[in-house]
Amino acid sequence: MAAARRIVVKIGSSSLTTAAGGLDADRVDALVDVLAKVLGQDAGGDGGAVGKEIVLVSSGAIAAGLAPLGLDRRPRDLARQQAAASVGQGLLVARYTASFARYGRRVGQVLLTTDDTSRRAHYRNATRTLDQLLAMGALPIVNENDTVATDEIRFGDNDRLAALVAHLVRADLLVLLSDVDGLYDGDPRSPGTSRIDEVKGPQDLAGVSIGSAGRSGVGTGGMVTKVEAARIAAAAGVPVVLTSASQAGDALLGRPTGTYFHRTGRRSADRLLWLAHASEPRGALTLDDGAVRAVVERRTSLLPAGIAAVEGEFTAGDPVELRDTEGRAVARGLVNFDAKEIPRLIGRSTRDLARELGPAYEREVVHRDDLVVLHRHG
Repeated sequence: MAAARRIVVKIGSSSLTTAAGGLDADRVDALVDVLAKVLGQDAGGDGGAVGKEIVLVSSGAIAAGLAPLGLDRRPRDLARQQAAASVGQGLLVARYTASFARYGRRVGQVLLTTDDTSRRAHYRNATRTLDQLLAMGALPIVNENDTVATDEIRFGDNDRLAALVAHLVRADLLVLLSDVDGLYDGDPRSPGTSRIDEVKGPQDLAGVSIGSAGRSGVGTGGMVTKVEAARIAAAAGVPVVLTSASQAGDALLGRPTGTYFHRTGRRSADRLLWLAHASEPRGALTLDDGAVRAVVERRTSLLPAGIAAVEGEFTAGDPVELRDTEGRAVARGLVNFDAKEIPRLIGRSTRDLARELGPAYEREVVHRDDLVVLHRHG
């Protein structure tokens, strides 16, 4: 932890806002004070962590927009959530900009949707933008683009987004800040429960009761989304610390605090983690047994000849599920054809299709570079 150079920090709505829903300037300043100190920018100049880079994934846009719009609680309908996000995002970034300016540090706003980061060209653009901001000494502030997001607006209070951003920027550490100082083996408010200091794998969570609701009512997350985010990041080779916002300094400086999730997988440099965990399938393709074996075991592209059925309404470039004949999702990929085009492709060779329909049809339905295996078949 102490040696981590590039760190992604996620802060939730409940740690930034008042009970009424407006931004709490003192809480924002307290977080910024900690981040600036870790970056070696504090007025005292202790500089103990010079050379570190921080990407901040900040919730709070919708919560910040509640009070200005006269809303006393987070709305349930999508349109008012988007309106609150539109008002609140500007307030949130303005508050961060002013707070970091006390230390002479610039910030940059990066709004993402899952669509931006599962498609190949968009993924590269997001990576370049974040890398360039860090190279120029600016601190990226990332949030879900809630103003236009639809299904993604319920993304787990940005916990999952933070895990995926940690993968995107090749972070050395992910710090999830909450209103609880770690993961407990039960409700932390109940007597007899204790904090879990380390999680080395799924076996360490067996029998642990994890609550699903946040305390404040202004966010959407809870411990379930944080543990899931930690699992995603750890599987992608990024260790995770889960602790309270008040202990952020200790976590960022490598002092023992909260719950530490050891990495369980190897770091990879592709965007398929986003495709597996962030995309919402718009439809499904059923594969015959031979195509399932080819896609899952040999990691080949999906050709029209291996498709048995299609369902859903989607357009070229959308994520779709690839299912076996029993209906189980075995993979996910970005499809190269519209749903309405696929019925006439089913079971046919690309050579025949090219001869009958033209050279545009002599290509894969899902290219192997745009495909991620979810489950082994059989």
